[in-house]
Amino acid sequence: MKTTLVVLAAGMGSRYGGLKQMDPLGPNGEAILEFSAYDAIKAGFDKIVFIIKKEMEKDFKELIGDKIARKVEVEYVFQDIDSVLPSGFHIPEGRSKPWGTGHALLCCKDVLHEPFAIINADDFYGRESYKILHDYLADPNHTDYCLIGYILENTLTDNGSVTRGICQSENGLLTEVKECAKIEKHENGVQYFENDEWIDVDATSLVSMNMWGFFPDYVEKIETKFHAFLNEKVPENTMKSEFLIPVVTDELIKEGKATVKLLSSNEKWFGVTYQEDKPGVKAGIKALVDKGLYPSDLWK
Repeated sequence: MKTTLVVLAAGMGSRYGGLKQMDPLGPNGEAILEFSAYDAIKAGFDKIVFIIKKEMEKDFKELIGDKIARKVEVEYVFQDIDSVLPSGFHIPEGRSKPWGTGHALLCCKDVLHEPFAIINADDFYGRESYKILHDYLADPNHTDYCLIGYILENTLTDNGSVTRGICQSENGLLTEVKECAKIEKHENGVQYFENDEWIDVDATSLVSMNMWGFFPDYVEKIETKFHAFLNEKVPENTMKSEFLIPVVTDELIKEGKATVKLLSSNEKWFGVTYQEDKPGVKAGIKALVDKGLYPSDLWK
């Protein structure tokens, strides 16, 4: 069965000036996104859809897209504030920012006709995770959506706090993703800060890093949710309200309109949350190249 990887990359600016998504972190200056594409191709994904801004199309293709297109089918979808809005909806005065990751996915509704995964452009997820995700989506017997859960301690930084979605499940199915801010390593273990106190959290808990697997009907379900969001949530917070995949998926689960299989990965996640994270991420990727998991030149 054909499978597609959707990459959320519309947050990158033209020429990528100073944006971490395009920081040269590989041995030959590769961005994390290039390793993601390489891993997805190795895992068996047949197509990659990049969600970008129209104005960055030329630069993106020259710097990344054209290299990847030599190895796999590539499509581009453009997200802007006025993309896929319902008839009659008027953008609030002063709002220039698009409506979040759920909105980005809706922009793909005309190109997604097969099982698909969705990832962030600036996260290094590891090849095992792509293999688990691909094989699940490619199995015609599977009807539940899925989420790759990472072991919390494999996603932390030594340079400060992070926000993670801690997963709760029952009988292998996701029941809740609780967003916990300010999670840090402390002498006595891992803790997060909430209601003016530090709370212990199991370092082996599974957390969401926004690596989801869906089927085409998901897009239809969230389109209805998006229209409700525009009418109900946007007036409450005109400038900052966002339609986010984890939030809308959680709503669908609690309404009994979706079931999500929680799959676990032992991969170590890499990401640049702080500038101080860069040396560690570079060293981690270099070690994988030195082990032979990646060629010294990804696209040669």
